[in-house]
Amino acid sequence: MASSEEDGAGGGGGSLEEKEKGRKRRLGALATAWLIGYNIAMTAGWLVLAIAMARFYMQKGTYKGLYKTIQKTLKFFQTFAVLEVVHCAVVHTSVLVTGVQVSSRIFMVWFITHSIKQIQNEESVILFLVVWTVTEITRYSFYTFSLLNHLPYFIKWARYNFFIILYPAGVAGELLTIYAALPYVKKTGIFSLRLPNKYNVSFDYYYFLIIVMASYIPLFPQLYFHMLWQRRKVLHGEVIVEKDD
Repeated sequence: MASSEEDGAGGGGGSLEEKEKGRKRRLGALATAWLIGYNIAMTAGWLVLAIAMARFYMQKGTYKGLYKTIQKTLKFFQTFAVLEVVHCAVVHTSVLVTGVQVSSRIFMVWFITHSIKQIQNEESVILFLVVWTVTEITRYSFYTFSLLNHLPYFIKWARYNFFIILYPAGVAGELLTIYAALPYVKKTGIFSLRLPNKYNVSFDYYYFLIIVMASYIPLFPQLYFHMLWQRRKVLHGEVIVEKDD
């Protein structure tokens, strides 16, 4: 580090600025390469899930047992998506919005369907799985082609139109799945902490899940209308001027 600073100082201010610009370009190129690789991998992962789901249904003629078959792949790729919170520093997207979306998915995978196996064959589980799969294939392929500067119009159109139906359907599937889990949570006391205990703290997972379900009421409209705003801007070229406070 010291030698590069000295070289810059000896070569004049312009040389230092050029080296700084070069460093930023290299970092930008590395970040872009990583994001392209990440999005290709995630697109492929969700395509594998889609093929596995379709093959299972065609062979078995039922969705019973589907979740058990694809759960390892689902857990891996959905948990891997936590990196998207870190990516916010590079792509300058909302950490809050990304964090809510990623954490809700991970919560559904690990603390609902993984932990409460009695609900894995519920129709609502299949509903949100199908929605997630279509959504993620569309989303990650959109990001991949955008980064490569070769975005087909159909993928762009799909990205900003499919969600109109898929987003409410996915939320319905998640809520119905949590609702189906409530009797088992209440009966088993899973993840709950009862008094008395050495920590002198109590936690009831049953009521926590009810609070989680209630949180969808304020959060869903905000995220949904955010996507509608993005759709208007991207597909229809509307310039929306935000007023200063």
